[in-house]
Amino acid sequence: MQVPARTGSTLLSRPVPFLASLLLAVAVSGCSFIDDRSERYVNATEGEPLELPESANPERFDQAMPIRDIVSADASKLYPSDIPRPPDMTSEILEENYVIEELDGRAWLLVNDVPGRIWPSVTAYMNDRGLGVAYDSPQLGLLQSELANFSKRARQVLELPDNPSGAVPNVVLQVRMAPGVRRKTTEIQVRKLSSAESPEELVPWQAVTDPSEQELALRKRLLADMGEYLKAREESKSISRAASVMTTKPLVKLISENDQAIAIRMDLDFGRSWAEVSRALSESGMGVVDLNRSEGWFYVDFRTADERDTGWFDWFSDAEKPVHTHTLTLTERDDVIVVTAERQKRYQGEHTSADMLSQLFDYLY
Repeated sequence: MQVPARTGSTLLSRPVPFLASLLLAVAVSGCSFIDDRSERYVNATEGEPLELPESANPERFDQAMPIRDIVSADASKLYPSDIPRPPDMTSEILEENYVIEELDGRAWLLVNDVPGRIWPSVTAYMNDRGLGVAYDSPQLGLLQSELANFSKRARQVLELPDNPSGAVPNVVLQVRMAPGVRRKTTEIQVRKLSSAESPEELVPWQAVTDPSEQELALRKRLLADMGEYLKAREESKSISRAASVMTTKPLVKLISENDQAIAIRMDLDFGRSWAEVSRALSESGMGVVDLNRSEGWFYVDFRTADERDTGWFDWFSDAEKPVHTHTLTLTERDDVIVVTAERQKRYQGEHTSADMLSQLFDYLY
């Protein structure tokens, strides 16, 4: 039986446009079934603080997942597309628990723990290596060994000759521990002291910023050896109450006025401050457009994710070039480094200079 022309089903003769329209209608209508929970963080009420029994040690309890504080006056600026970024959970967790860092002729062992828990293990290291401890000051974070000349084990550790000729200087090892720049970390430095007479008291610590290549290499080998020893004793750590009260103040502090960040104060030298700010910028994902260490500034791209998103045009364009939105400046004032931020006039986005300093501080400290 012949079918007259133009009498076929119109629905089946054009299936592609029909199915495309049907899928679009389902997608649009389905959006209404998705619960938008992005504003719950802003509107949530604060719960009651945790009450610990009197016998509990408060220092052993901390937030497992810290939540950033929200100022009531600023809560109105939080939109579903711009929920505040929580602090980096890895800021207190190093990729390795024992890392040797070096900068401008200085080397130190960065340990992911507080000085009070490191002090007993370092003391045990000194005894195990035949160095012993002649003088110490937990408040100053200093340990000074006995004379290494009369211990074969100590001589090997400090790389002293087995059969010296002529006059031999008296040699001791000093270890200095101090809270690190990042919270809940400890920085350990070592130095070998040689003198004609045996030290009869604790020698004040004097950092040498320009040691010889041999001296710097020895320090790094000693720190590596100490790191391996501390790593092996992780399960048997104890705590020193004397070292726990080591008097110190945070090396990095956020300065605010009217609940707005205006600067970051760093109680460090310029070289160390520059290195820490560079690290924080990298870890926070802020793009560095340009930099000049001698003049102390970074040109930073601090746009939001929405401002970086160009929509469908991303499919047809090359990688987007960074945009200079803020300038970060390091200035030396009264033996400290002050970090300030300035928003560029041509930038019309959401992020302010205070926003940039607050986020940078999260990664610095």
